[in-house]
Amino acid sequence: MRTDSSPGTLPAREHLPAGDAGTPVLDVVIPVYNEEKDLQPCVLRLHDHLKRTFPYAFRITIADNASTDTTPQVASRLAAEIPEVTSFRLEQKGRGRALRTVWSASDAPILAYMDVDLSTDLNALLPLVAPLISGHSDLAIGSRLARASRVVRGPKREFISRAYNLILRGSLQARFSDAQCGFKAIRRDVAQALLPLVEDTGWFFDTEMLVLAERAGLRIHEVPVDWVDDPDSTVHIVKTATDDLKGVWRVGKALASGSLPLDRLTRPFGDDPRDREIKDVPKGLARQLVGFCVVGGLSTLFYLLLYSGFRVFTGSQIANALALLVSAIANTAANRRLTFGVRGRSGAVRHQAQGLVVFGIGLALTSGSLAALNAATSSPAHSTELAVLIAANLAATVLRFLLFRAWVFPDQRDTPSTVVASHAPSSPTYSTQPYPQNHGPLPQRPMAKQAPQYPYDTAQFRAGEAADGTWRDATLQLQPVRPHDTDSRDSR
Repeated sequence: MRTDSSPGTLPAREHLPAGDAGTPVLDVVIPVYNEEKDLQPCVLRLHDHLKRTFPYAFRITIADNASTDTTPQVASRLAAEIPEVTSFRLEQKGRGRALRTVWSASDAPILAYMDVDLSTDLNALLPLVAPLISGHSDLAIGSRLARASRVVRGPKREFISRAYNLILRGSLQARFSDAQCGFKAIRRDVAQALLPLVEDTGWFFDTEMLVLAERAGLRIHEVPVDWVDDPDSTVHIVKTATDDLKGVWRVGKALASGSLPLDRLTRPFGDDPRDREIKDVPKGLARQLVGFCVVGGLSTLFYLLLYSGFRVFTGSQIANALALLVSAIANTAANRRLTFGVRGRSGAVRHQAQGLVVFGIGLALTSGSLAALNAATSSPAHSTELAVLIAANLAATVLRFLLFRAWVFPDQRDTPSTVVASHAPSSPTYSTQPYPQNHGPLPQRPMAKQAPQYPYDTAQFRAGEAADGTWRDATLQLQPVRPHDTDSRDSR
């Protein structure tokens, strides 16, 4: 998505190379609130699965959302007993707040989360994170609505889930199939740039993150999952649905007004160095042509309606000029936002002024056509006038597109500048700054129990801020697991 500022800070995706391991490659976050009964079985099952199947170092982080039962004690005990487990305590509720805080503080290049009930079959975990490790995708989600998914749940939840996704498709033009499945992953370099733009701290956090990522052109990988509904779920469906609809309205307004700097999330085209060296190739030409044709067709209908209305009480030349002026202003505004992706008010007056120059050229073509028609016949039929105007407008349309693309809305994506975006929701303030590119190797996954060294402890950090106040690069080295690295508690 393009704005008047130059696009962003995300480099091309890179495959995380195999090498010496130092920090976990994968950090799986389990957000919990009063889950004293389910937490231990969940962590033990997840830990056993990762030890058996995941070929790189990993960490399991328990994110406690201000629980009032014994969940913090259970989390602390698990962290003390299992080297790959750590706990994190927040004094405020909110799944989105917990994920943002822990993901922002983590040093793992791949960040994931899953619900404590483990409704999603864990065999989908490796397919979920593999495209992120390889550099193919930016985010990955489990989908219960994919054709290959197998889902067991009641008709009420099935209806609510499908209705919600239809709302997202209709209102926010979302193309991903399942926004709320509690089974997602993201690359850390993407999270560093994306999370500061996400305002919600509750259940809508997932949806907002995915919508912004998709609008910014990031690649979202979907994995069909086997999913069994948890009948003891404590989610309040009515309140959650109400909050989600409010979030849809808020995000829709922000996208329509262009207040979100999504341009800084764009990726370079292609991961092959040869793709990055291509010069003087029109970018987005096909998409712009489609958008321009749609806007042009609607503008032409609008123009003809205006002309017919003005023609009732005035001559053909004055009616043509008035109709073309009004429709040209609307056409420039629509093409500015929809065809060329320019958001915000910056440069809007200049764009309209340049659009009026283009309007003058169109006026000359159409007025000249009408003059020629009137010279040929003294009283042409109204249908003949419309036919001549349509033909003249087609010629003017081709010229208008060329002038819009080359002069009014030139591609500014190659203009060098530094983009620093900030967002200030009701609680913390988030900002994005350039982060260093140097990094160290990743250690191997510990083969025996030893005191783990995590990048964060139970101290609290502001959401969106790393533990040491800095961001690190996410392109880190990985170490394959040894053939004898198995778990003695494996029952299979």
